[in-house]
Amino acid sequence: MPSADVTGSSRPARWGLAAKLFTTLILLGASAVLITGVLGYIRARDALEKVVFDQLTAARQSKTRQVEAYFRTIQTELHLLATSKMVVDATREFRVAVDHLDHSDISPELRQTVSDWYAADFIPGMSHVLGKEAPLADYLPVGAAPYYLQYHYIVANPQPAERRKLLDDAGDGSDYSRVHAVYHPLMRAAAATTGFFDFMVADAQTGRLIYTVQKEVDFTTSLQKGPYRQSTVADAVARCSLSPDQSTICLEDFASYAPSGGAPIAFMGAPVIDHGVVIGVLIAQLSNEEIDNVVTGGRHWRQDGFGDTGEAYLVGPDYLIRSGPRTFYEDREHYFAELRSVGASEDEIAAIERYGTPVLHQRVDTQASRAAIAGVQGTGEIIGYRGVPTLASWGPLEIPGVTWAVVAKIDSAEAFAPITKLRRDLLVVGGLALLAVAATAAWLSRALVGPLRDLTAGVKRFAAGDYGAKVPVRTSDEIGQLCLAFNGMVEDLREKNVVIESKNRENEELLLNVLPAPIANRLRGGEARIADGFAEVTVAFADLVGFTELTSDMPPQDVVTLLNGLFTRFDDAARELGIEKIKTVGDAYMAVCGLPEPVANHAERMVRMAIRMVHITREHAIEYNTSMRLRVGINTGPVVAGVIGKSKYIYDLWGDTVNLASRMESNGIPDSIQVTRPVYEQLKNLFAFEARGAIEVKGKGKVEAWVLKL
Repeated sequence: MPSADVTGSSRPARWGLAAKLFTTLILLGASAVLITGVLGYIRARDALEKVVFDQLTAARQSKTRQVEAYFRTIQTELHLLATSKMVVDATREFRVAVDHLDHSDISPELRQTVSDWYAADFIPGMSHVLGKEAPLADYLPVGAAPYYLQYHYIVANPQPAERRKLLDDAGDGSDYSRVHAVYHPLMRAAAATTGFFDFMVADAQTGRLIYTVQKEVDFTTSLQKGPYRQSTVADAVARCSLSPDQSTICLEDFASYAPSGGAPIAFMGAPVIDHGVVIGVLIAQLSNEEIDNVVTGGRHWRQDGFGDTGEAYLVGPDYLIRSGPRTFYEDREHYFAELRSVGASEDEIAAIERYGTPVLHQRVDTQASRAAIAGVQGTGEIIGYRGVPTLASWGPLEIPGVTWAVVAKIDSAEAFAPITKLRRDLLVVGGLALLAVAATAAWLSRALVGPLRDLTAGVKRFAAGDYGAKVPVRTSDEIGQLCLAFNGMVEDLREKNVVIESKNRENEELLLNVLPAPIANRLRGGEARIADGFAEVTVAFADLVGFTELTSDMPPQDVVTLLNGLFTRFDDAARELGIEKIKTVGDAYMAVCGLPEPVANHAERMVRMAIRMVHITREHAIEYNTSMRLRVGINTGPVVAGVIGKSKYIYDLWGDTVNLASRMESNGIPDSIQVTRPVYEQLKNLFAFEARGAIEVKGKGKVEAWVLKL
């Protein structure tokens, strides 16, 4: 009799098995490649962006600390000099000498000589810097003293301009030259030591620069009536002249300073006080080169981790930079081309070329600079001053007297270059993966015996020990039912295997909780008797003093909770220090270091363990509002260790070393750690011990003991 057709009558399918398999594999492969690629790209980009921002912020904070430290150092040095007897005496004597010269008659010939020098040597340079003819009358000094002293120390100075400061005495026989010969070498040395570009003294009453180291054209000019009355140095002198407080420091931001050839110069002043009266102002002339060197890291951007386009720069409240951009130093032609590309005016570019620096001439008005000047720290991707996307970290500087900000940046293109390469690689790999999936799907779709092959492979995997093996159920016929039955059998066995493995892990954890891991391994390996001798280990016993009396009135549950909490913390400390806990008996705790695995510094570790135990006991007592004190005894020497028992294993120690360690504890002092001579000899250079002398030990007689100073 023919068997019944359990699958029903066959019908022509719109989609055959091969087509379904091919389509499914293509969709799954494409989805997996697309999702993996997109997620990988996004996460890699986010991770890289965070790393770059962290690096930029670290670099910015480092530059901020360096600049702030630089100004604090200058402030301290200037304050010390302003209060020194040398500067006070020099200011007093220079004032008198300059005042005397100012009331003297100066020959017309000398005045004309000075004027001719200005016309021939100073005005051409200023005209070049300004980009127009500089009027001579605007720069000539006012008063007799400036003409006289500038003639002798500038015009008639035998040294070249950059070495004028080497002239100590002009040899004109004046009181000023006499005073100058005394103090100038000292002041010149002070300026060189502190790193000041110039070191000046102003008369607080007249505003006259009665002394300068460099002997530029501001020498002995009046900051109240002279050509530089509107300069920042005049502002610094005016402010400091009004403050009889020795701690006052007057800092003026960088500005173009004509006597220094129009270079950006900042001034820091401190009052010179004599018997409570401000007689002068000591001024440090700060060149932008020092600040620029700090911010640019000596122009070693790559060594500072800024790559090819990264840098840090200072910007002031006027959004003009206070340190030079990187491209200005590395590629001057490219720098000016970029300025023109972002819309910088020709006047701005011409000024940078004339002055030879972009400081105080290049404007940087970006999201980063605006936020930082406003006192806000932050990071983000912005359009930088070069007109390209930039990753930046910004924040303010805390320097009294100025409002500056630091910006650290790197071009986004350079920062994300690895991600760009990753995107290209993902596209290539994704395309190859899709081709591989398509080829595989085409092959599988033609394999009409695929279900049988899957089942055969599953059976083989199961036979080989893969209890997680499963086969796909592709049909509802007998083969499909067989696949289902196979999968059910495998799942049932897998669950049982999981239960067995769980029980094995529990047994393993229980065994490791009783015995050290090496000993447990040996026991599992079939060793019936485990006993080892160790030439040198360190054994410690600890006991709670008066614990029985302390807990006599406590409920049993509270006693167990108190003791368990304490010994658990002891166990944690032992695990951190590589110490083997042996056992606890009542309120006693026994541990050893140096077995079953030898440890070179076993004595040191055990002493550190004992210190922790004492501190833990104190903390535990405070937490439970009770009084607990711990005695600890430590000894070093040979022991025998082994496993005893059969139904309940225990790993224990024997030997004279163990007994003496126990006696050290029982004969110890509460809240202390008592050690034997072997421990003391090993650790006397690491810890402070106090000799207790010879103590009576049961079975040993007199034994020397030392107490660790906690």
